[in-house]
Parts: sequence; structure tokens; C-alpha cells
Amino acid sequence: QVQLVESGGGLVQAGDSLSLSCASSGRTFGSSAVGWFRRPPGKERESVAAINFSGTRTNYADSVKGRFTISRYNTKNAVYLQMNSLKPENTTVDYCAAKGPVGDDRTRMSEEEYDYWGQGTQVTVSS
Repeated sequence: QVQLVESGGGLVQAGDSLSLSCASSGRTFGSSAVGWFRRPPGKERESVAAINFSGTRTNYADSVKGRFTISRYNTKNAVYLQMNSLKPENTTVDYCAAKGPVGDDRTRMSEEEYDYWGQGTQVTVSS
């Protein structure tokens, strides 16, 4: 029903920056809470960042605070994840997730709180 498409992944060097985009085919994307997750090899998906539907609140995993920024601009119909000072440990597949439409304007950091998922985009950081 709802399709999410991530883009912007690629190969970069340690210390470089990368910007990911999450675009949705859903017409209610502007009323949806959105999150970014990562899936390290052999582990469950982990929360990276989240943003509420109005774009006024954000939340981050401790490991990316000060380096990553999640944002949304309603006219663009997309959510972004700006990643600075990338490290080799950031090498993983990153996923976009959405829950919506929602009536409560809060962030969501748990995987179980989301209904729709993208296929992921590969981020590789070399030393």
C-alpha cells in the first residue's frame, strides 16, 4: 500500500559526510512519524533517529548525537538524514520507517511502532 524508498547511500571515506533521503508514495506522509534504523550484521535493527510529523521534535541514538541530523520539509515530501563525521562502524544498511497518519505529534524510537519500511540503502565507510 505505502512504499518508502531510500536513496543517497554509497561509499565514502572516514570523516566524510553523506545525506540520505526517504521518499514515500503515500499521500499522508506529511502526517506520519518517521524514523531511521540501521541493521548491523548479525544484529536486530537499531534506532538511529526519529522525527515527529510536524518536524518540531527529533530524537537520536547516543552513538550519533552531534553527528547526525534528521529533518523534514513538507513541500519536499521527504525526510532526510544528514550524516557527518562518518566512521567505519557506520557501515551498514540504513532503513526508513513510517507510522501514519498519526494524531499525536511525538517521536517514535521503537521498531514495533512503525508500519511501513523501505528496502534500505547501503552505506559503506572506508578507513
